[in-house]
Amino acid sequence: MIVNGTSKITTSHLSRTAAVYLRQSTLVQVRDNTESTLRQYGLGDEAVRLGWDREDVLVIDADLGLSGKFGQVREGFRDLVAKVCLGEVGAIFGLEVSRLARSSADFARLLELARLTDVLLIDDDGVYDLTNFNDRLLLGLKGSMSEAELHILSSRLQGAKRAAAERGDLRSPLPVGYVYDDEGYCVIDPDAEVQAAIRDVFAAFAAGGSAYQVVAAFAGRRFPLRAYGGAWAGQLRWGKLTHARALGVLSNPCYAGTYVYGRNITRRRVQPDGSVRTSLTRVPREKWPVVLHDHHEGYWTWAEFVAAEAKLKANCTHDGARPAREGLALCQGIMFCGSCGRPMTTRYHSGGQAAYGCSISRADHEATATCRSIRADIVDDAVVAKLLDTLGPGQIELALAAADEVADRHTRSHRAAELAVERAQYDADRAERTFTAVDPDNRMVARTLEARWEARLAALDQAQSALNTAREAKPALPDRSALQALAADLPGLWHAAETRDRDRKRLLRTLISDVTLLPEPDRAHARVGVRWHTGATDELALTRPLTSPEVRRTPAAARELIAALRPDHSDEQVVAALADAQLTTGTGRPYDVAAVKWVGYTYKIPAQVPFRDGEIDVNQAAQILGITADAVYYWLTHGRLDGRKDVGGRWCIPWNDQVEADCRRQISASGHLTPRPATPPRTMPGEVSVQQGAARLGVVEHALYYWIRCGRLTARKDVGGR
Repeated sequence: MIVNGTSKITTSHLSRTAAVYLRQSTLVQVRDNTESTLRQYGLGDEAVRLGWDREDVLVIDADLGLSGKFGQVREGFRDLVAKVCLGEVGAIFGLEVSRLARSSADFARLLELARLTDVLLIDDDGVYDLTNFNDRLLLGLKGSMSEAELHILSSRLQGAKRAAAERGDLRSPLPVGYVYDDEGYCVIDPDAEVQAAIRDVFAAFAAGGSAYQVVAAFAGRRFPLRAYGGAWAGQLRWGKLTHARALGVLSNPCYAGTYVYGRNITRRRVQPDGSVRTSLTRVPREKWPVVLHDHHEGYWTWAEFVAAEAKLKANCTHDGARPAREGLALCQGIMFCGSCGRPMTTRYHSGGQAAYGCSISRADHEATATCRSIRADIVDDAVVAKLLDTLGPGQIELALAAADEVADRHTRSHRAAELAVERAQYDADRAERTFTAVDPDNRMVARTLEARWEARLAALDQAQSALNTAREAKPALPDRSALQALAADLPGLWHAAETRDRDRKRLLRTLISDVTLLPEPDRAHARVGVRWHTGATDELALTRPLTSPEVRRTPAAARELIAALRPDHSDEQVVAALADAQLTTGTGRPYDVAAVKWVGYTYKIPAQVPFRDGEIDVNQAAQILGITADAVYYWLTHGRLDGRKDVGGRWCIPWNDQVEADCRRQISASGHLTPRPATPPRTMPGEVSVQQGAARLGVVEHALYYWIRCGRLTARKDVGGR
């Protein structure tokens, strides 16, 4: 019951709200320590006893289960500070003022705001008026002691946890596949189905090399999950294996039989809005504080775990890695542009064809004039041929000789580390014997010998660590017979139908670091640079395949034959001659009349010889007579006008004054033909019409019209616009 300090409560305080602030650090405390919660709720009755009306008492219990440490987002505390700033609060009640905040920053800010707005702080010890210096000093000391108390408790708890972890006795939730036995030891789950699922994860990773391949191997299959917390605590659940869960299994050292403490640390970061956010950060493997190998039985070895960790890191493209993936493009991920230096992307087109292209657009300022794209199969075939040629028996012998030299060097360094451990062990044993032989009463000498013994033991630990590091770094010796057999049958293995593209890419990347498309102005050729992991380089010259227009272009032999035959032969005869010569189009189809006509139009090959002297065509005759061309065709087909057809099927009419007079008499005698107004002479002496000029030159009439419009040929128009 609060007795002391009641005289500090004035009518000004009673006219405002009495805020009762409740807080418990964890939900476990809220569930188990119910008496503390009831006592805090009882402060509302204490506020009524001190003079506040029941409706003026505000209970703030939004922070039950939240810690009061710095950076913790507490909605209830935020609302309390806001009401204090607005002057709505006359007093703040709590079991003890240290429960308001466990950090000096939050507590000092609340005290300063309470002083400025004349707010009382009331707990079991009394009433504190922040305008009074002694009360403010006392509350500041209590807040500092509360924060120190939290620090001391945390240090004790963390120290005990660290000591238990160094012995491997600190129990924590085990991953699925492990359980604690009756004696508290970590053992493999006796459930055979769970064991099979976990072992299949590692087998699938060894076969596929990625977490996604593991997920694909478990398609349509259940995977176990050990639930912790809630209604399902401790029970085994079965569900779908996701990519995140597969990564969690592969990256957990517990499955390698290793006990680890301190894989994650807690860090606080200030957000742009001023709030402090707490998050977990993964600690690198080299900085794990406690690592105990062979702590329990594992599903795989520590060496396999380290290799899997490196492989998973190599699969992460966010860090610039270029893992081998599915697809026909073998150089995908290791192909670079030699002009701009950027990695080249892989694009797959219809029909399964792939191409390597520069990823920089032409509008980018870093793009160069020699940035190119190239078909993937052209580069891949050349690189694979170079790889298979390099992996011959002679090169294998050189590689084995180099491996033997590395193994000998490692053996020498390994032996040196063993001798260093023996020397350090001898020095430590000698220091121990000297220390145990000293008189215990001679404390000064005993302390000196004890310090020397500890120094020798530290040197022994360092030597042993160096020996362990040398043993872990021992290179795997190659199997000479297996490598020689592989070199003899490598081409057959490479081209075997059972070999996957992913496996080909892995073998390619084992020896080749990257491939670069070198700048080449000639678009018909390409140069590729191959850089091996040894640092050696090779340059390959390639010939680009023909483009689609080049492939569809008429072959030169067919074009020459058409040019030689078409002026004197019909298109059907030309087609027969092309078939006899076994000539086809650029696409491989046999020639027909339409194809011959298209070639003649494209290459300006005339279909017939020019008119003979004194001959004109139907259009010219119709224009001279002032009638339609259909009437002239009618006379020719009905024998009223003499004419002949050339090899191209065109009518050639012998023309003179007598023929023209006969035609005009037919026009006069006909009741259907209406002569057009007479036109002036067709041409001046020394002039020819467009049609005559085109026939003599063997080109189309449009070409002459184009020359006239562009000024390449001099001409005039008569009164009829001809």
